[in-house]
Amino acid sequence: MNLQIIGGNENAVIKTQEKKIGDVLEITVDMTLTEPQIPEKFTVRWYYSAKDCFFTWNPGMMDIHGLFFDWGKKIIKSRLASWMPFQQIISRDGRNKLCVAVSDVDTPIEIGTGIREEDATIECDVSFFTMPTTPKTQYSATIRLDMSDMPYYDCIYNVSEWWETECGYKSAHVPESARLPMDSLWYSFHQNLDKEEILKECKASKEIGMDTVIIDDGWQTNDNNRGYAYCGDWLVAPKKMGDMAELTEELHKIGMKVMLWYSVPFMGIYCDRYEEFKDMLLDGCGDEKTFFALDPRYKKVRDYLCNVYVNAVKEWNLDGLKLDFIDSFILKGKALEYDHRRDFQALEDAIHALMSDVTQALREINPEILIEFRQSYVGPSIRKYGNMLRVGDCPCDILKNRFNSVNLRLTSGKTAVHSDMLMWSMDDTAENAALQIASALYCVPQISVRVDKLSEDHYKMLKYYLSFWKEWRNVLLDGRLTARNPENEYSIVSSTLDNKAVVTAYTDTVIEINEKSVVIVNATAKKSLIIKNGKGYSYRICNCMGEEVSKGTIDESLCEIYVPVAGQIFCCINE
Repeated sequence: MNLQIIGGNENAVIKTQEKKIGDVLEITVDMTLTEPQIPEKFTVRWYYSAKDCFFTWNPGMMDIHGLFFDWGKKIIKSRLASWMPFQQIISRDGRNKLCVAVSDVDTPIEIGTGIREEDATIECDVSFFTMPTTPKTQYSATIRLDMSDMPYYDCIYNVSEWWETECGYKSAHVPESARLPMDSLWYSFHQNLDKEEILKECKASKEIGMDTVIIDDGWQTNDNNRGYAYCGDWLVAPKKMGDMAELTEELHKIGMKVMLWYSVPFMGIYCDRYEEFKDMLLDGCGDEKTFFALDPRYKKVRDYLCNVYVNAVKEWNLDGLKLDFIDSFILKGKALEYDHRRDFQALEDAIHALMSDVTQALREINPEILIEFRQSYVGPSIRKYGNMLRVGDCPCDILKNRFNSVNLRLTSGKTAVHSDMLMWSMDDTAENAALQIASALYCVPQISVRVDKLSEDHYKMLKYYLSFWKEWRNVLLDGRLTARNPENEYSIVSSTLDNKAVVTAYTDTVIEINEKSVVIVNATAKKSLIIKNGKGYSYRICNCMGEEVSKGTIDESLCEIYVPVAGQIFCCINE
């Protein structure tokens, strides 16, 4: 491989060493500085033939999947608390052409690829230290280039396994309760929380299959104007919530576990603790008018945050925490200047220390504690601390929920992946509402509608879909996930386990079945599915509310069968 080294400190010595293992090339990158210095950005560059290269994929991709230009590359930006260093080039038929990953998932790194028009090659860059860090004298990392001819998703699985085994990023234990449907109160209540309304909602949601409630922003303030100006003290707003310990006890009696939201970094100007911490803040984080981000490099900051969470879990008997905005810890501006009061100078080290202290203390109280993170803080390193990873906010957006839930499933190993909170218009049809659930079928559903205010059809649909999801949960969550056509936001997704499969068609397509027992979800806009290789299977068709509409036996190897929108066809081979 003809490698170029571009940039870096003037006195830096940067060397590379290559090791080939089958179709995988590992490039070790070593940097040495003569004295401790903040490393300047440097790039390892090479070129790769664009033969049969059509699409780009990375974990944070939410837009066009083309190859881009060398002067305007498609870039994944990665650091400890945001995404992961991974980018892939895919062939026209969905197979891997070049998969680029880096062993170090903490340091700010960017991977970029783009077509060089002079010779139809792909210019590939891996850039290190793309954001300021602390002074170093040595640094080492491995760039892994996989050129294996295999389905693109198998290559992603291999990288995830590599991070976990060879790179040492072991993920956190996942409690069984992290794998069960949840009622999240954000879209359904926003900050307009009320104890009696929460209890009413949780009774209704428990009756139809939800087992945990996530109480979101608003419990800590009487102000309902959104924003984070009142974050930081983390005291209960009694007019809304009453006594939090009593509320938790009542929710436990209903049968619901209880999680509470915290915006981890944010300190608002209206909270009492602001004056105490106003000289321990990070520049450029928050809106810098009404709220700021605390700097975890100060032990006082870490101890304060850790004590807040520990005391809340102990005193209120909470089952978990939703720890938000970890990706808002960013190092720039005056925060780059030295301060002797800090016991860490590296922000990444301080975030590790904070999350390690928090999770260790919480697991000593409750080994099954639930901890939720959301995109973009979903990488291999942060998964050591959180056991629930949620799709980023995308209210009513079935396309983003589908694409991001699949992306998370492909890269998250056994960590519980959750949908964004599912909501829909109360004026819509039950079929359209059901498509919100079908869009994120292969992860744990979080529901955020007022169950006690649903119409009869919406209620029947939600109750049925949650029961269907629970019945097929092991296949949906533990099966081998495959997803066709990432360039089209996945046209068909399936998960297979022990000769059972759940297949979801999102666009008009042909579905080939091979397992003994298969359920196919019609998430297309048409009221039929085309099934291949189904001759001899008996079938039963239900609508989105679980009502049987027909049954029979498939007598052709390729046939079109009526299936209502958001309905399912259950197929079983006749032996």
